[in-house]
Amino acid sequence: MSTQTSGLAIETAGLVKTFGETRAVDGVDLAVPAGTVYGVLGPNGAGKTTTVKMLATLLRPDGGQAHVFGHDVVREADEVRGRVSLTGQYASVDEDLTGTENLVLLGRLLGHHKKAARDRAAQLLEAFGLTEAAGKQVKQYSGGMRRRIDIAASILNTPDLLFLDEPTTGLDPRSRNQVWEIVRAVVAQGTTVLLTTQYLDEADQLASRIAVIDRGRVIAEGTKGELKSSVGAGSVHLRLRDADQRPLAADLLRRTLDARVQLEPDQVALTARLGTAAGDDSAAEQAARALSALARAGITVDNFSLGQPSLDEVFLALTGHDTHDSPEHSTDRKDEVTA
Repeated sequence: MSTQTSGLAIETAGLVKTFGETRAVDGVDLAVPAGTVYGVLGPNGAGKTTTVKMLATLLRPDGGQAHVFGHDVVREADEVRGRVSLTGQYASVDEDLTGTENLVLLGRLLGHHKKAARDRAAQLLEAFGLTEAAGKQVKQYSGGMRRRIDIAASILNTPDLLFLDEPTTGLDPRSRNQVWEIVRAVVAQGTTVLLTTQYLDEADQLASRIAVIDRGRVIAEGTKGELKSSVGAGSVHLRLRDADQRPLAADLLRRTLDARVQLEPDQVALTARLGTAAGDDSAAEQAARALSALARAGITVDNFSLGQPSLDEVFLALTGHDTHDSPEHSTDRKDEVTA
């Protein structure tokens, strides 16, 4: 296995980590192209953080192999550490220090002279929109500002590979968008980013390829388009005039399209996922057939739309639950207690 010649930043084969009788990571295979954002998508407890910790040399694998830029994470751990940086789920900077003090301190620890450390700190604070808050203690920062200063600390020395472990958990939409822009800027400078997230829209926005992980295993991998096409040609979203007709409409759609039908929280709304079971008909033809069947049954449709499946629908189809449902055994939480 040689990532140096294959153009891969990360390559794993059969990666395993156990805690007691729990297999937190159960044979994970990954191939992460250099210079991209690679998303690892899954619910809490799926094994995402445990995988990142092994790749970052913070945990020793119990089985399989993992290489970062051609270096074995066990035998060549020092070489791996020299090329990576990790931003975890929680702020790791000192809350009693100011933004500037944090970055200067870390810069000095990384070997920068005092002036160089201050110059680099000022550069990053400006780039991340934190100049006005540079003299404030981090404890006074908002959640979004803390995440930005945390990422800034991770790239004081520009890493070849940046691990971002759920970087926007708990942030408001505006702060999440700011972090996304930072990630795009980091990748534009040549850094590879491995992004773990339970937010489907985050993976959709940032990642060029996505691995879906559930209960310690990769259950699907590919581009966004490949993952979406794997669960069907698209989805028909309907709003009915009469909520009492929804059970009949759902039954008709199931029989007409041989499709899975999801009842939405809105009492007049439902979604039918189109698939290959309907034969060679296109998604549009399947949708037209469904609307005709509803009209013949006297069911009035006030609004409908036809679209490609969302990543939410992909994940639900693959796992049977959504990304906010914790698996029966919460592997990452067990990792945090044990490690």
